[in-house]
Amino acid sequence: MGTYSYRPLYGGAFYDPEPAGGQVDRITLYKTPDRSGVPAATVGPATRTGAGRYAFTLPDLADGRYWATITFTPSQGATTAIDRTLYLDFPLDSGLVTSPESVADELGVPLPLTGEQRAALERAVRKAQADVAGYLGRPLVPRYVVLRSATPRWTDGLDDPECWPLAPQDEIAEVIGYRPLGDGTYDVDFHIGLNGSAEEPIVRYVTAHAAEAERQRPGGVGGENRRVTSVSAEGQSVSYDAAPAAGQAGSLPSIDTLSGLRRLLYRPLGRPQRAPWPYSSARYRSS
Repeated sequence: MGTYSYRPLYGGAFYDPEPAGGQVDRITLYKTPDRSGVPAATVGPATRTGAGRYAFTLPDLADGRYWATITFTPSQGATTAIDRTLYLDFPLDSGLVTSPESVADELGVPLPLTGEQRAALERAVRKAQADVAGYLGRPLVPRYVVLRSATPRWTDGLDDPECWPLAPQDEIAEVIGYRPLGDGTYDVDFHIGLNGSAEEPIVRYVTAHAAEAERQRPGGVGGENRRVTSVSAEGQSVSYDAAPAAGQAGSLPSIDTLSGLRRLLYRPLGRPQRAPWPYSSARYRSS
């Protein structure tokens, strides 16, 4: 099983149906992009996990890409809306910020992938993620934390992490669900840390660099799509062009575009100097 988080789009903007009496009814997955034939799975309704955020618990399906149709009711009595813009790459909850299928799209490799291709592209993604995690000084997968029997500081904003007595752990915390216990307290689920799969600059960087690394690897997936600049007489040698230089159209994103997501570092303020003994109340030796 896996969890898919969904934010409804309505009228060109993110929208929250439940406060208006609507709901996110169901998600239907198909094996083909034309979204026809017998569905691979249909699940619904979704669970509201926060303001404008909904979650579907999906069954285990074979690895690969599935095209989705999501149906929701914007408000009570309104006409049903259908979102046909999404696709999902299984397996979900894999710890990867992008999928082998997305890297294959960059490489121009047709789907479905073979097991060997999938394994190679997964390795490329993990290597690119390691580079990003090292640069940012933080992992790209958040930790799941449960706060038991917590009393909120206020009750009109339970989706706000500041509402809960959560010990300082990271500058990024997200409430992903809460359950009232009937006595004024709640069990609260948090994601603590950076969720790289929800940050488009990280997804773009990892996808692009994993694809280029695999394209340049001898025998790599998509290596036949390397940019050829010249071929010698009778095909005795081939010259390949490098990726476009930084700043050119189609160039790889630079890692410094992710600098805004680096972990914030805090340095404690130094202790003020005391008056020399015997004028101060106690001896003090600076470290």
